[in-house]
Amino acid sequence: MAEIQFSRGIPEEVIPDVRLTRSKDGTNGQAIFYFQNPQALTNNWANDITGMYLIDEEGELATREVKAKFINGQPEAIEATYVMKSVAEWERFIRFMERYANENDLGFSKAQ
Repeated sequence: MAEIQFSRGIPEEVIPDVRLTRSKDGTNGQAIFYFQNPQALTNNWANDITGMYLIDEEGELATREVKAKFINGQPEAIEATYVMKSVAEWERFIRFMERYANENDLGFSKAQ
């Protein structure tokens, strides 16, 4: 089990585009998640967005850096940033992403 939530207990069904960056020495990095038309922004969503929670069998990773994108006053997307400040945090995040990718039939492509 690996899922992403914006409100505890409610999985987000939209699969995000994820971009990773890492420092040259490998000690820190960040992941930017972009959800196009997520269910968390639909009219039938009755819960507040309290952060982004990455949940798997090891536990939970969380960030409060979550922004909604609006076009012509209508909610369009969510962008969330997860910051990793150590090699251990990076490795833990990668384990989550591997599980999430396997469950959602996702691939990985390295930037040129």
